[in-house]
Amino acid sequence: MAEQFLFNPGDFVVYPTHGVGKVLSIETQEIAGHELQLFVISFVRERMTLRVPTSKVETSGLRKLSSPLIMDSALTTLQGRARVKRTMWSRRAQEYEAKINSGDPISIAEVVRDLHRDTSQPEQSFSERQIYESAIDRLSRELAAVENIDKDKATEKLEELLTEKAAA
Repeated sequence: MAEQFLFNPGDFVVYPTHGVGKVLSIETQEIAGHELQLFVISFVRERMTLRVPTSKVETSGLRKLSSPLIMDSALTTLQGRARVKRTMWSRRAQEYEAKINSGDPISIAEVVRDLHRDTSQPEQSFSERQIYESAIDRLSRELAAVENIDKDKATEKLEELLTEKAAA
C-alpha cells in the first residue's frame, strides 16, 4: 500500500522563505545511512530545487497554498490603513523581513500596505523599495497560484486595490 503524504506531485506549496513552489516528486534518498523520504520542490523564479524531508514539513513551515478565504483576508488587510511605527528604519526593516519570511499572506499584505506609496507621497528609500518589491512579489505569486492567473495579472490586481485605497 502506498504511503499517504500531505502533498502530491503537481501540488503548489508555500515555503516561508522562498514563496510558492511546485512539488515535482517524492523521492527516497539514503543520507548518512538513513533512508529519508523527501519532497522535491521547484521554485522556477529562483531557478532552485529544494528537498524537504517529509518528516520535517511542520518544523520547516512548508504549507499548502492559502485558501481563497485567507487570500481574501490578505486583500482586505491590503486595503486597511497603513500602520507605520515611529521606530528606527533598521528595526522596522527587520520586522518587515520577518513578516515576509513568515510566509503568512496576511503578514505579507501588512508589509505591502505599510510600504506602499502613492504619487502624492514622498519617494521611498532604496531599502524600503526593495522590501516593498519583495513583499508584493511574494503576495502576487501566491495570489496567482490561488486564483489560477498569471503573476502579472495578480500584481495588477494588488496594485489596483492599493490605488483604490489611496483614492478613497
